[in-house]
Amino acid sequence: MQAPKLQHFINMKKVIALLLCVSVVHAVAAIETDSAKLFFDSLEASFTYQHGEIKLDDGIGTLNVPEGFRYLDPKQAAYIIHDLWGNPHGEGTLGMIVPENIGITEERSWAFIITYEEMGYVKDDDADDIDYDDLLKEMQSDAAAANEERAKEGYESIAIVGWAAKPYYDSEKKVLHWAKEIKFGESEGTTLNYNVRILGRKGVIVLNAVASMMELPDVQQNIEPVLASISYADGNKYADFNPEMDEVAAWTIGGLVAGKVLAKAGIFALVLKNIKLIALAIGGLATGIWRWYKKKTETPTVRKIES
Repeated sequence: MQAPKLQHFINMKKVIALLLCVSVVHAVAAIETDSAKLFFDSLEASFTYQHGEIKLDDGIGTLNVPEGFRYLDPKQAAYIIHDLWGNPHGEGTLGMIVPENIGITEERSWAFIITYEEMGYVKDDDADDIDYDDLLKEMQSDAAAANEERAKEGYESIAIVGWAAKPYYDSEKKVLHWAKEIKFGESEGTTLNYNVRILGRKGVIVLNAVASMMELPDVQQNIEPVLASISYADGNKYADFNPEMDEVAAWTIGGLVAGKVLAKAGIFALVLKNIKLIALAIGGLATGIWRWYKKKTETPTVRKIES
């Protein structure tokens, strides 16, 4: 009669141990979550956002920060792109604009990154002749070929899933739009790269919207006010081109979409925001404790079934 009581006692100890383990997991996760929140709140408070008129570097032009947005200067933008988002490079931007009511460290954050590529005067006479489906296949092949080099540098592979918005050229405003859906590594989700090129006399202003696919409607809704907020300085406009003095770019509209000449900047295929890894790390910690406990208490039969 003692054996059942002993077994009952042993089972109760296991239940108590399990409850303690679960409590520890929740407590540790709570501590980590609170720490992460404090860290990101502090990080967000460290950024200096600007509004109003912004003179872009090198006298290229002016940004009048549109309503509902705020601006971060090139130094802060480089930190976010490289250190927070984990991209190979972050330098060379003219800054970034982000929604007013969404912090850059929030899970649902997104941004327009501004750069300038001085490549010469881009002729647009091929705009109506491009087969964008063929161009997509070429871009997918180029992305796959580049993955070996990305792997050597410790970065995830990139796969271009397809067009999120097919290329469109506004010949009156001299603005080119397109959007790619991109998958990084083994990630379940995909990233949106919405690209805009504003043609000028000696190059192009680049607007690259980095967001998740769910945020595509928000990006599209704000493209026009963002475009209207940027203007070239006198002498730098597309109409200011002087064929006797100015250099013509080696790339036309199709080349801009393919992005080969711009790939060296390293920020036109931005990885998923690594802020999400904090949540994964917290979940991984709890899972690790749970697996440790199971390993200590499970029977050989259970281990065999799991294997």
